[in-house]
Amino acid sequence: MKLSHLWRGLAATVLSLSVLSAHADVKENTVRVGYQKYGTLIILKAKGQLEQRLEPLGFKVEWVEFPAGPQMLEGLNVGSIDLATTGETPPVFAQAANADLLYIAHEPPAPLGEAIVVHKDSPIKSVADLKGKKVALNKGSNVHYLLVKALEEAGLGIRDVQSVYLQPSDARAAFDRGSVDAWVIWDPFLAAVEHASQARVLRDGTGLVHNHQFYLASRAFATRYPDIVKLVVDEINAIDQWGKANPDAVTAALTPVLGLPEPAVRKAVERYSYGAKLLTPEVASAQQQIADVFYELKLIPKGIQIGSVVWNPVTVSKN
Repeated sequence: MKLSHLWRGLAATVLSLSVLSAHADVKENTVRVGYQKYGTLIILKAKGQLEQRLEPLGFKVEWVEFPAGPQMLEGLNVGSIDLATTGETPPVFAQAANADLLYIAHEPPAPLGEAIVVHKDSPIKSVADLKGKKVALNKGSNVHYLLVKALEEAGLGIRDVQSVYLQPSDARAAFDRGSVDAWVIWDPFLAAVEHASQARVLRDGTGLVHNHQFYLASRAFATRYPDIVKLVVDEINAIDQWGKANPDAVTAALTPVLGLPEPAVRKAVERYSYGAKLLTPEVASAQQQIADVFYELKLIPKGIQIGSVVWNPVTVSKN
């Protein structure tokens, strides 16, 4: 496959619409939050604490569900949401496609929350055995970087495997019927396939990747409502602290929402990291390493500077 074609495939969800971001409107006195069926935001949504904090300020909250990070950042880019949460890799592709986003906060590392899995009876015993094999992953997602680093550790490159780009639901179906040899995936899908199929973890993120969860905002929204952005981060951290202290309650709340067996949800909850905070230079530097690796591999069309899109509440509020 030509490199230009590979880039177009990886960035299609944001590149084709990037020109619209300059015209995105901020909805008056409304916070539109993108979320997935997992993590802190779904608990925050269920408990209604953000609405309680914002109502006295004359703001309402709209929640918009997305299947994965790349699609969510497309929504952020075209102005259908104001805040989003994704893994490490989607913001890199989005920034390279000229999305006007800002990193506002992150969760602590959770390297156990993503992994390369194979079938329990697979002859594949190591990452090196993936050479020439079909590996399913969500294009441009956090696990894309895990696959790159795991292959590098094994002395292979990303083009030594056959990457099959599928969203989680389609990837699970392909994995279950044996259409792919391995699947690179994150929780709770990882915990679910471990529980249902006894899928074997070939390599998780330990010692390879941080697997940070990031919270992002459109520049337009953060510029207009910096105090609201800070309030949202505070509420995310508050629900994080509650979740960290109450894993049983988190499991009970997420199980019916996810539609997964309770043991699988509990495993995912135990691997999650809690404690949202504004980005530090160290976290920005780790994210820059990902961007640099993808540029070197020609997976993004240009070099980018993460530091230029890190939210500074003081600076933004003066703009």
